[in-house]
Amino acid sequence: MGRKQQRGEATVEQVLDAALCVYAARGEQGLTVSAVTEASGVSPGSLYHHFGSLEGLLDALTMRWLGRLLDALATALEPARTARSGVRALVRAYFAFVRDHPEAARLVHSARADHHGMGHAGEIRDFQQVRISSIAGWVGARQASGELAPLPGPLIESLVLGPVVGAARRWIAVGDIDLDEALRTLPERIWRSVAP
Repeated sequence: MGRKQQRGEATVEQVLDAALCVYAARGEQGLTVSAVTEASGVSPGSLYHHFGSLEGLLDALTMRWLGRLLDALATALEPARTARSGVRALVRAYFAFVRDHPEAARLVHSARADHHGMGHAGEIRDFQQVRISSIAGWVGARQASGELAPLPGPLIESLVLGPVVGAARRWIAVGDIDLDEALRTLPERIWRSVAP
């Protein structure tokens, strides 16, 4: 990798880091080109060069953190020896991500991210394919061994992650869910929905 490319990548990381800080402090409405360039020290021209628009920056920021969430989930599954322990590991990893990165979790679970996801689901799936394929492979292997119900992959995903995402959203938006209690309760209930 050449020095110019390294500088470009460093600039992208700098802008993305600053954008999350601005988002955390001011919300989506406060995420403006001037706020991000001021926080990052990068010129507006450089921001537009790397991201095309403020919308492009927000998409890149969301994809960055969605990728990190998926990495955390895939990593959590690697040592799981059984489907049941894998469900517990997924719930634990998801809630840990939400706790450790609340502003990024707020972004990933935002209405804007949902709207973008609905309009670009295929592109997002293609972009995250490596991460998604390792999770899908784990599920497929557990189904082949008879540890998981023989349901379509997207349905397994919905049954496992649907309640977790719902609890995380509620914790982010309202704050009336205790994540420790959810971690004690959800894995076994989710397991029952996907057990053979």
